[in-house]
Amino acid sequence: MRENWEDKHIVFFDGECGVCNFWVQWILERDKHDRFMFASLQSDFGQKFLSERGLENKVFNTLYLWKPGKYYYTKSRAVLQIAHILGGIYKLSAAGKIVPAFLSDQVYDLISRNRMKLANQKCFLPDQNQKKKFIEV
Repeated sequence: MRENWEDKHIVFFDGECGVCNFWVQWILERDKHDRFMFASLQSDFGQKFLSERGLENKVFNTLYLWKPGKYYYTKSRAVLQIAHILGGIYKLSAAGKIVPAFLSDQVYDLISRNRMKLANQKCFLPDQNQKKKFIEV
C-alpha cells in the first residue's frame, strides 16, 4: 500500500481537469528525488484534507501543496514551491516570490477559470512506477 507519504510533499489537484493532469505528469517526469505524492481533490483523501481545513470542497479550481505537519500552499505559491522543490533550473522560479501573492494569484485564477478550454480533457493513466506516487485518485 502507500507508505511514507507523510515524508513527502503532497500535490492535491482536480482529477477531472486536463490542464491539471498535464501538470501532474510534468511534475512526475521531473521528480528525480521522489519528493512528491499526488491525490485528486475529489478523492476521499482530498476531501478529508479540504474539510479538515475548512476549505472549499465542491469546486476544484485550486492546486494545493501540503507538507504534512508543516505547511500547505495554494495557487501560485504552491506552483512556486513545487518548482523550488524540484530544484535545478526550476529554482529560478523563486524570483516569482517577489510578486505579491494577490497579484500572482490573479493570474492563477485567470488560467484556472479557462483551464477547461485550454487542454484536452483526456484522462492521465500513470504507469506502474508512477502509480506508487498516488495516494488516492
